[in-house]
Amino acid sequence: MIEKALSGSRKYYAWLAFLLAVIGFGVFAYIRQFNGGLSLTGMSRDVSWGLYISQFTFIVGTAVSGVMIASLCYLRDKKQYLGVVLLGEFLSVAAILVAILFIFVDLGQPTRVLNVMLHPSPQSIMFWDMVTLGGFLVLNIFLGWVKLSAEKKGQEAPSYIKPLTIISVLMVVVIHMVAVGLHMATTFIYPGLSSAEYLFSGAMAIRFVATAFASGAALLILVCMVVAASAQFKVSDKVIQLLAKTSCIAMIIGVIFYILQVNIAFTNDMTSHQASLLNLFVGSGGQSGIAPFMWVAIALAALGILLLLVPGLRRNKNILLMAAIMIVLACWLDKGLASSLGEFMPNSFGQITDYAVPINEIAVICGVYAIGLLVVSVLYKVVFAVVKAPCADSSECIGEQRKDV
Repeated sequence: MIEKALSGSRKYYAWLAFLLAVIGFGVFAYIRQFNGGLSLTGMSRDVSWGLYISQFTFIVGTAVSGVMIASLCYLRDKKQYLGVVLLGEFLSVAAILVAILFIFVDLGQPTRVLNVMLHPSPQSIMFWDMVTLGGFLVLNIFLGWVKLSAEKKGQEAPSYIKPLTIISVLMVVVIHMVAVGLHMATTFIYPGLSSAEYLFSGAMAIRFVATAFASGAALLILVCMVVAASAQFKVSDKVIQLLAKTSCIAMIIGVIFYILQVNIAFTNDMTSHQASLLNLFVGSGGQSGIAPFMWVAIALAALGILLLLVPGLRRNKNILLMAAIMIVLACWLDKGLASSLGEFMPNSFGQITDYAVPINEIAVICGVYAIGLLVVSVLYKVVFAVVKAPCADSSECIGEQRKDV
C-alpha cells in the first residue's frame, strides 16, 4: 500500500519538497551542533533542560493522549470511529518519532543513545522511557497497518486487534507515568536547586496528564478538520464533538490544578516555588523572560475553554477550529516553552538566567518537526487512498464528497 504515497497532485509534491528542504536545513544545523557542541543551544550550567526537552514534554503527551481517546472510541464502535482512530494512530507514530528525535538531539552525542541499549539499567527512568516509547511506536505502526489492510480488503480486522488495542491504551497510561517520572526526576538529579520546589507539588503530575489529554484531543480535531477540507475525508460530527468535550473537560482540570499548584506555593510560603512562578508570570530582576508567553497561554486557555464549553459555539465549525488551535497553543506555550525552563529559574544562588534561543537551535527544532510532518503526510496519503471514513448520516459528516450525496 505504501506505493499510494508516491502518487499525488502538484500540491502534494510541493508540500513534500518544502518539508525536505526544511529537514535539510535542520540536518545542516544539527551537524553544526554536533561539531560545535550544545553551546550552540541556549542551554547552560544554570538551564540544563532547554527547548529540546520542552518539545519532548509537549509532543509525547499530546501524541499518546490523542490516540488513547481514538482507541477507546474504536473499541466502542469500530465502524464509526475507524477513520479517526487511523488518523490518531498514524499521527501518534509521527509524534512519537519526533519525541524520540528530540531526545536524540538533546544528548549532544548520538553514541550516548547506544549506552541505554547496550547497558540497560532498570533503575533509570530514561531506560523505561525508551522501552515504552519504542514499544508504543512499533505497536501503533502494526495496529494502524493491519486495520488499514483489512479495510482495503473489505474485511473485519483480525480478532487479535482488540486485545492489542487495549494494550496500546494501557501503554498510554504507562507512558504518562514514565514521562511524569522523567519530569519529576529533576528533584532527585538536582536536589540542590532552589527551584526544585516547583516540581514537588503533586498537582503538577495531574496537570501534566490533564493538559496532555486536552491538547491531544484538540490536535486530533485539527487533523480531522484539515484532512476533511483538503482530502475530503469524511469524519462524523459526533466524533468531533466528543473530542471537543474531552478537550474542554481535560483543560478545565488542568487549569484547576495549576491554580491549586499556585495556591500551595503561596499559602505554604514555599519561597523557591514562589520565585519560579513569579519569574514565569512577572519576571525577575528587570527581566521579563517568558512572562509574556505565560499570560498569552492563560488568555488562550480561558478563551478556548469558553468556546468549547458553550454548545452553540462548539457546534460552529469555524469557532471549533479556533478553539482547538487556542488549546494546542496554550498547552505548547506552557509545556513546550515555559514549564521546563521555569524549573531552573532561579538557580541555586537565586540568580535568573534567561534562555536565549539561537537560530541554530530553532533550525534543529524545525527540522525535527518537519520529519514528523513528512512521515504523517506519507501515512495519511495511504489512508486517504484506501479508506473512506463511514458516517451514519451524510449530513453529519465533515468534508462530505458532493458526488456521493
